[in-house]
Amino acid sequence: MTRLASFACDPARSRGRCHVEPGGEARGPRDMFQRDRDRIIHSIAFRRLRHKTQVFIAPDGDHYRVRLTHSLEVAQIGRTIARVLGLNEDLTEGLCLAHDIGHPPFGHSGEDALEEAMAAHGGFDHNAHCLRTLTTLENAYPRFPGLNLSWEMLEGLAKHNGPVTAPNWAMREVDAAFPLDLESWPSLEAQVAALADDIAYDNHDIDDGLRAGILSLEQILAVPLVRRSWDLVTARHPDLPAERLMRELVREQIGLMVNDLIATTRANIAAAGLAQADVAAVRAAGHAIAAFSDGMREEERVLKRFMYANLYHHPSQLEAAGRARIIVRDLFAAYHADPALMGTAWDATCSAEEPWRSRHIADYIAGMTDRFAERAHREIFGDRAS
Repeated sequence: MTRLASFACDPARSRGRCHVEPGGEARGPRDMFQRDRDRIIHSIAFRRLRHKTQVFIAPDGDHYRVRLTHSLEVAQIGRTIARVLGLNEDLTEGLCLAHDIGHPPFGHSGEDALEEAMAAHGGFDHNAHCLRTLTTLENAYPRFPGLNLSWEMLEGLAKHNGPVTAPNWAMREVDAAFPLDLESWPSLEAQVAALADDIAYDNHDIDDGLRAGILSLEQILAVPLVRRSWDLVTARHPDLPAERLMRELVREQIGLMVNDLIATTRANIAAAGLAQADVAAVRAAGHAIAAFSDGMREEERVLKRFMYANLYHHPSQLEAAGRARIIVRDLFAAYHADPALMGTAWDATCSAEEPWRSRHIADYIAGMTDRFAERAHREIFGDRAS
């Protein structure tokens, strides 16, 4: 393992876990953050990501990304950046692997439907639900609920996109049990994990969009960042046809973004005087330290706008998203009317009182995979679309 920088999170100096675990039960020579990462990988919630939407809902093609493969790609990018910057690789990897665990079926379409259904009962937010899943809903250990992850892991998952100034009910519950200093900036490991997520989906969504035929090379070359990457690729391989260079384009673009992030973050560390500081100085900086350059940030924003206009909001995607919202809306209403439809275990623990009844139902639906939700909807409603 690379020697840790002074501003990295050190497992030997962790703020610990919410629930004290008796000594002598560590299985193998692993430190705090390595055990966190392994608990995430072995969780049921992580395994469910293999059948949850990334871009395409319940994709028929074996070559499209899903939440699981997306999370693995984010972890690969995040760990590479962490190593170069002297950050804790295991903490960064764990944050990358777990960051999407709170997503319900059908991605953001499912989240929108749950947020609407829960509007009167505290709402629904996938980031807060990630924390709820890992601290309450997963039950792998006999002495405590959840996975009992370290403070640094939970803090990073709560705040990887920056300080949380208006936490919803689920985030407030986690914070009340194990205060996460929500209004401060997170560790550099968490900041890197957030940007690794951007780098991964910015680029693999291009790959999947091209594969699906929704995007064309001609279309994406109108984006300055893509054109710059394409020119570099074709200059190196002038004798190869365009179809052979599509994946090389994605690799080139990832490399450009990663290198820009590393160079800019190093400059920010120096400018903030963090070279000899500890992780507390990162949290007290008052702004993000891990960042793209101004030029790359603007290029990335232009790319995102293009992807929303041409892929995420493509008519075929909007049609699928509409059906997904109907499925989640119908399931919520059905379970609210008759909790027995959820099965014995979930019915037995369903309160008759609000907001606990609706929150319990939302927990159940959020844990579903795309295909489980579709099957559950067919069993209750048949083949009708609404």
